Amino acid sequence: MTHFKNISYSAALCFSLLFLSCEEETLGDQSFGSLEGKVVTNGDNLPLENVKITTNPASTTVFTDSDGNFTIQDILTGDYSIQADKDNYETSFEAASIFIDKSTTVIFEMDSTSASNLQPLTPVLYFPADKQIKVTSPVEFLWSSAASDEDDIEYTLELRNGNTGETQLFTTVADTTFTVENLAIGATYFWQVTASDNITDPVQSKISNFQLEGIETNRFLFVRNINGNNVIFSGGEPVGNNSQEINQNEVQLTTDNLNSYRPKTNRLAEKIAFIRTIGGESHLFTMNLDGTNQKQLTQEIPIAGFRQDEIEYAWHNNGGSIYYSNFNKLYTINIDGSGNRLVYEALNEEFITEVATNPANEQVVIKLNNAEGYNAQLRIVNPDSSLGTQTIITGVTGALGGIDFSLDGNKVLYTRDVSNTENAQYRQLDTRIFEYDLSTNTSTEIDTQKPTGFNNLDAKYAPNGGYVVFTYTSNDGISEKSIIRKQLDVVDIIENETLFTNGYMPNWE
Repeated sequence: MTHFKNISYSAALCFSLLFLSCEEETLGDQSFGSLEGKVVTNGDNLPLENVKITTNPASTTVFTDSDGNFTIQDILTGDYSIQADKDNYETSFEAASIFIDKSTTVIFEMDSTSASNLQPLTPVLYFPADKQIKVTSPVEFLWSSAASDEDDIEYTLELRNGNTGETQLFTTVADTTFTVENLAIGATYFWQVTASDNITDPVQSKISNFQLEGIETNRFLFVRNINGNNVIFSGGEPVGNNSQEINQNEVQLTTDNLNSYRPKTNRLAEKIAFIRTIGGESHLFTMNLDGTNQKQLTQEIPIAGFRQDEIEYAWHNNGGSIYYSNFNKLYTINIDGSGNRLVYEALNEEFITEVATNPANEQVVIKLNNAEGYNAQLRIVNPDSSLGTQTIITGVTGALGGIDFSLDGNKVLYTRDVSNTENAQYRQLDTRIFEYDLSTNTSTEIDTQKPTGFNNLDAKYAPNGGYVVFTYTSNDGISEKSIIRKQLDVVDIIENETLFTNGYMPNWE
């Protein structure tokens, strides 16, 4: 009996120890395994380096090596969500179970963010149309395109001069229109537009070409002030509804680094004459109609007199020579710079400031004034005889100028400040346009509906005699100037037509 009890006690003790031993292993010990894997691009299976690998529940964060591999040692056993992150790629997830003392492998195939984005629509070029000719400058390019998703689109306009090969790139254009100025006149250009959302591959339009309108269609010359210098431009007729699209086919002919002004075309010579300031003196130059081959004519005897910007010269009718003044003397010079000779001399106190040629004969009309610009008179002179034949305007108070002969030689155009103001600044307050009829010896104002406080300056006849073109500006001397033309002898039409803004010293041939 006693022996049985001892056996039962021993068995109970062993069972208790065994139970306690099992309970300590389950609650106190942690089990670990490992996780390894590889990250590649979806489709190409190219390894991805520096991909960030994290787990949920959290464990160690690691990055892939150059082969796209990664390993997390000593990760607690259990079920995990594994996350892969890399810039410009979509975040990827894989499930994994970790077992004690075992390695679990996962593979990530990551998509680039561009793979889920749609490319922009291919741009379609509208204007200038393919192979379009006589396109006027500046050119407003127009195309169509759009985003296929929510991404912003940027455009690049590539423009290549087919004559010179020069290429211009206009980048980060946000709209489907873009204006380019100062393109080469008469040149053929090739253009293409690229659309990009900065995510997907850019898409390109077809290549289109066009030809700019040439200089041969430009009938107008004028001057603008750029960086303190007078700069000569060529321009074309207004176009569009009611001819209101102004500043057409503008082409800069002279550099803005030199002071060049008073341009005048002669179609027989196919040349443009102009005045340029050289070393403090004013000299006559000529150039081709497109601004090339600029050549100085005068050398020892420059253009000189009252206010260099008021001085005007004149082409001889045959286009072979030019009349110009030096104080009280009128000279002629051939367009190759030879044959400089004196053709008329006024009194010492009379400055010859302007000259205009009569298209019907060999006469010229000159404007004379004193050293202050006043006491002006208009005198008709025969350069062949060097004699003053007729003084048509004299005894005028105030400024007078802008002279020109009519096509038939019977009228002289001029401007006069009817306010009769005379001042040290030669400021004009109310300058209007007049015609002097040589057959009746009378002057008539050309009504331009000019308001008070404005001046009409630099008046010239049109080549057909049916219009006058002139500079219109405020009398304050600092406001913008515009070039205007008005049709003559048409009672029902009183509106003036603007040709060019920010321009003066017009010439129309």
